[in-house]
Amino acid sequence: MTDPAPVLDVSDLHVSYGDLAILRGVTFSVGRGEGVVLLGANGSGKSTLMRAINGLAPAASGQVSLDGVPIIGARRAPLRKARRRMGYVFQQFNLVPQLSAFQNVLFGVMGQRPLGILNCLNSVARGEDRERALDCLDRVGLADRAQHRPTELSGGQQQRVAIARMLMQQPSLVVADEPIASLDPKAGREVLDLLWRIVDDEGLSMLCTLHQLDLAQEYGDRVIGLKAGKVLIDADTDSIDPARLDALYEGASRPEDATGAKTAAA
Repeated sequence: MTDPAPVLDVSDLHVSYGDLAILRGVTFSVGRGEGVVLLGANGSGKSTLMRAINGLAPAASGQVSLDGVPIIGARRAPLRKARRRMGYVFQQFNLVPQLSAFQNVLFGVMGQRPLGILNCLNSVARGEDRERALDCLDRVGLADRAQHRPTELSGGQQQRVAIARMLMQQPSLVVADEPIASLDPKAGREVLDLLWRIVDDEGLSMLCTLHQLDLAQEYGDRVIGLKAGKVLIDADTDSIDPARLDALYEGASRPEDATGAKTAAA
């Protein structure tokens, strides 16, 4: 059962670029310990919403709060503090190619340490940080790849390093933006299994964007469906009407299922 106080609260959020309205009154929340999947066709506003949650999109009105702390309009120091409580997992991994997997994981606490990026150096990082970084790599099954650079790892292994970096950060909220879009179906499912297991084990909250409807219904506690900048669906995964999922993609190409094939919502 989730805590009634939401970790993430999005309230009547409006974002426009010039005269073009991208988000139009988006409202939803993510409870403590809840995994929510965000769905929507290209152009639905998903990317803008993910940027707004991080305070990067110019909101015209509305608010985004993390653990009760407002993000929209926040000053630099409070915004930086809020961002430290968000652990991001990106589609393209966002690893530093010149650094080892171990050093990339240390990046997870870069903003929390006085020496900043120097904390990623083995000789400078705190002993407890080095120990935790190795433990995080072990959690994702890559302790034996700690000194490998990203170019020496497969795509699935690189995303595992990114998950370990997120875990190192000890966030309140995990924001996973198309975390398996760059992976083949087999590696994608393995990564999604791992990500969801870690989130569950740590009692974290997560907002995860996916294209695969079957995976959204299999993994998510809830689904938020965006269309034309508005929330069309906000429902538990076990109670979603397939016709409502179809409506998300009317006029757009169908999303793929976990095998990579085009799928109907049913």
